[in-house]
Amino acid sequence: MDTVAELALVRHGQSLANVAFADAHARGLADHGLTGRDADIELSPLGWEQATRLGHWLADLPADRRPDLVISSPYVRAQQTWSRAAETASGLGVPYPDASTDHRLCDRLMGDLELLTTVMIAQRFPAEAARLAADGEFTYRPPGGESFDDIARRLRAVLADLHTQHAGRRVLLIAHDAVVVVMRHLIEDLAFDDLATIIAATPVANTSLTRYERRAGALTLAEFAATPHLTPGKDDHVHPGK
Repeated sequence: MDTVAELALVRHGQSLANVAFADAHARGLADHGLTGRDADIELSPLGWEQATRLGHWLADLPADRRPDLVISSPYVRAQQTWSRAAETASGLGVPYPDASTDHRLCDRLMGDLELLTTVMIAQRFPAEAARLAADGEFTYRPPGGESFDDIARRLRAVLADLHTQHAGRRVLLIAHDAVVVVMRHLIEDLAFDDLATIIAATPVANTSLTRYERRAGALTLAEFAATPHLTPGKDDHVHPGK
């Protein structure tokens, strides 16, 4: 079967929600102050900086390693990550294409529990907290949301379309940690329990790179959650977003 030549996945840069959740957890707070939709959450100042670092890395890639096309999640934080990275690379003399958008690359849909921390869920939806504990993270489906098997169904269709429509091309996806995890499940046929062990040792950090290369007609993992491109170089000039 024809496949893409390379499939790279980048998690979006740090978001304001990432910061708020971590702060609420560290301080034991039952609220984080966020409002609105998860899809509209923007990058944090560090997230903008990480996206700039990604742009420097893209500019340094040899021509035969640059992606032929880029596809992004519709979420604002993913779109901002690519726009800043592409802008940075272009400013360094290496233009990249605009990203197309695929709604199937969205983050895990949490339904009634959207933007709620573990503490907030326990206080507002104690029955759901108990069900999550009983089912486990990967099996649990929040009210109106998705289990990881649900995510796998939409991403399986994404992979099929990529192989059919873009065989032999290098593809870059800008998405979310859940997308990276489920892609490993699909491409490598890894059980979610095994993935939990892998992620505990190597979390899918913001703006980390996971990359597959076509070898012997199949996609083979080349890098997972790699972050060396985020290390500042002496000649970098970072301008965080407002």
